[in-house]
Amino acid sequence: MRWTRSFGVLLPVTSLPASPLFGDFGPQARNFGSFLKSAGARFWQVLPLNPPGPGFSPYSSPSSFAGNPLLVSPELLCREGLLAPEELEGMPAGTRWAQYELSPLRQRLLDLAFARFQKTGWRAAEFTAFGEREAWWLEDWALFSVAKKAFGDQPFWLWPEELAHRKPAALQRFAAQNSQRIEQVKFEQLLFELQWQALRRELSPIQIIGDVPFYVALDSADVWAHPELFKLGPDLRPLAVAGVPPDYFSPDGQLWGNPTYRWEAHQESGFAWWRARLQRALALYDLVRLDHFRGFAAAWEVPAGEPTARHGAWVPSPGEELFRSLGHDLPLIAEDLGHITEDVEKLRDCLGIPGMAVLQFAFDPGSRSRFLPHFHRQNLVVYTGTHDNNTAQGWWEEEATEEVRAFFRVYAGNDEPPHRALIRLAMASVANLAILPMQDVLGLPSSCRLNRPGTASGNWRFRLLEEELHPDPAAWLRHLAWVYDRLADV
Repeated sequence: MRWTRSFGVLLPVTSLPASPLFGDFGPQARNFGSFLKSAGARFWQVLPLNPPGPGFSPYSSPSSFAGNPLLVSPELLCREGLLAPEELEGMPAGTRWAQYELSPLRQRLLDLAFARFQKTGWRAAEFTAFGEREAWWLEDWALFSVAKKAFGDQPFWLWPEELAHRKPAALQRFAAQNSQRIEQVKFEQLLFELQWQALRRELSPIQIIGDVPFYVALDSADVWAHPELFKLGPDLRPLAVAGVPPDYFSPDGQLWGNPTYRWEAHQESGFAWWRARLQRALALYDLVRLDHFRGFAAAWEVPAGEPTARHGAWVPSPGEELFRSLGHDLPLIAEDLGHITEDVEKLRDCLGIPGMAVLQFAFDPGSRSRFLPHFHRQNLVVYTGTHDNNTAQGWWEEEATEEVRAFFRVYAGNDEPPHRALIRLAMASVANLAILPMQDVLGLPSSCRLNRPGTASGNWRFRLLEEELHPDPAAWLRHLAWVYDRLADV
C-alpha cells in the first residue's frame, strides 16, 4: 500500500474535548475534523474503538468486533429524539482528564434511549437489518456481554459449565431468559455504528487510521466463541500466554497474559476468523495499523503459570500464508517496533506493507538508528511518537540525555522548540506518511501522555481542552505541509 505524500494527527476519540466524562462521536469530533481540514491533513489516527478492558485500556478489549457504546454521543441521541434535553442535565462538564469512573452515568443515558426505542419503534427496520447483517459477531458479543453481568463479571471459564462450554441448549435457554438485555446490547451496537459511520461521512475526505491488536484478551467474546482457535486446556484456561523476551531494559521480559493462537486451526479454516476480523476493521477504518506486527512472523510464547517471560520461546506464525489469503494491496501499516528480526522485515517487505519510524528513538549518537530521517524510505510511516511514548516536550525534558540533546541540536538546529523541530523533521522526511500526536502539535508536557507501558493505572485519560483547537497550530501545520509537499486537497 502506497500513498502520495501526506500527514495526519493521532488523537483517541476519548481525548476529544468538552463532552461530559470523555470524548465521543458528537459535535467536538466534527470540530476536530474541521481543525484537520484547515491544517491540510489527510488522516486522523485513532486508537481501537472496541469496548475497553481493565484500566480502560483500548488494547485489552472483551471483543475484537464490537464497538464501545460509551462513545455514542448523548447530544446526537437528543437530536434523534431518543433522549430529552433535560435528561442530560447534571452531567459533569468535560475536563483535561477523562472521567471513566463515572461511565455508569453514560450507561444510564443508553438505558433511557433503549426504553424510548422500545416505546417508539425508532428505526425498527434498520435495527432488524443490522442484527441480521452483523449476526456473525453480534450474537456472540451480546450473549457474552449479558452473561458477564449476570455472573458478577466473572471470567467466562468460571460460568456454569454448560454456558462456559457453549452447550446449544444452555445458550438457547440463557438467550430466552435474557432477551431484553440481549436486545439492548444489539441496540447499543447499532447506535455506535450509525454515529461512527455518519461521522466518517461528514469528515470526508479525511481518512481514518485505526488499530488492530495482534492478540485478544483471554476473557473475551472472541475466546469464548472460538476456543478451538487458541491454545487452551479442557478447563478453557490457557496452556501458553503471550509476552516478549528479556532484554537490556527488562531482564525478566514482559508477561502479557493473552492466549496464544493455535495456528493449525486457523489454517484449517482458511483463516476465516482473521479474515472476518480484518473485514470488520476495514468496515470501520480506511487504513489499519497492525499492532505487534512481528507476531505475524513469530511470537514469544510462555508456558502458563510461569512467573516471568524468561522461559518462553519463539513460535513461528504463518503470516505470509495468512496475508495471501486476504488478497493484495490491503491498506495496512505494520507496527514493526521493538525486537525486529530479519524474518519480520522479510514478511513486511514481501507484502509491501509500510513499517514505522519513531523519531524519539532516533537520536542516540552511538547507535546510528534506522529511525534517523536520512535512513527513511518512501514506503514508511514516520511518527514523532506513538500512544506509548512520552509527549515530545516530555521526552526532551525528562528522557533525552545530554548526549541525545546535543546530537539532536546538531541534527535539527536550534531555531525552534524541540517539539516543533521533531514535527518539522517528520514532515520533511522522505516517508510518504507522517503522523503527529496532537500533544506534540501543541507542545504539551509529559502529564499529557496517553500511556505509560508497564503501569496499570492513570493511562488513557488525556483530553484536549476546547480552546486548544485553535487556528494558530492549524495554520502552522498547513504551512509545513505546503513546504514539504504534504498538503491534502480537502
